[in-house]
Amino acid sequence: MSDVIQIKNIKRDFQLGQETVKVLKGIDLNIRKGDYVALMGPSGSGKSTLMNLLGCLDTPTSGSYILSGKDVSQLSDDELAEIRNKEIGFVFQTFNLLPRTTALDNVALPMIYAGKSKKDRDARATEVLKNVGLGDRMDHKPNQLSGGQRQRVAVGRALVNKPSIILADEPTGNLDSKTSVEIMNLFNEIHAAGNTVILVTHEEEIAEHAHRVIRLRDGMIESDQRNR
Repeated sequence: MSDVIQIKNIKRDFQLGQETVKVLKGIDLNIRKGDYVALMGPSGSGKSTLMNLLGCLDTPTSGSYILSGKDVSQLSDDELAEIRNKEIGFVFQTFNLLPRTTALDNVALPMIYAGKSKKDRDARATEVLKNVGLGDRMDHKPNQLSGGQRQRVAVGRALVNKPSIILADEPTGNLDSKTSVEIMNLFNEIHAAGNTVILVTHEEEIAEHAHRVIRLRDGMIESDQRNR
């Protein structure tokens, strides 16, 4: 399988007053198309910073990041926004849904930015909601849905533009254990359908679903192991 992500000697520093805080200290990482990766590490290890760089939400201080053949470390904010919308689907711990908007319209949102017609948006969003098990909840707003259902809407929204990568930041952090299992089963299905999945988690039982576990410590990769 070809590499969808190639990161070479990525460093990320932050200025705090007079002080420079070195958060990532030279990361080399290749992720193949169709990989299922968990990023782990204690608080302050750099996993969230790495996640933001992988998701083109931030740019590195130095080093190169090749995503699907493009060097994204040098792109402008507008170019990064376009890549995010096309190549990457995001799932966050807090769901990030629009409260006054139906499940269908929440899922269709990224397609508005992609310039798709209302008819195409509704058709694709309907298909995706059925795939994540919410075919009967399309007209419900987030406050009419359970936590697990809201996260399914968020997963649907991440999938709607058929991105090459799904990035999930603590996707079960706000869910009880039974619902967490359901959501992880959904991620397993998404991966089985051919998507590259990258999860950030601090829970070992969530990481066990992944096929590869990368552990960070003090801004460096401590270990990189394949489970299967």
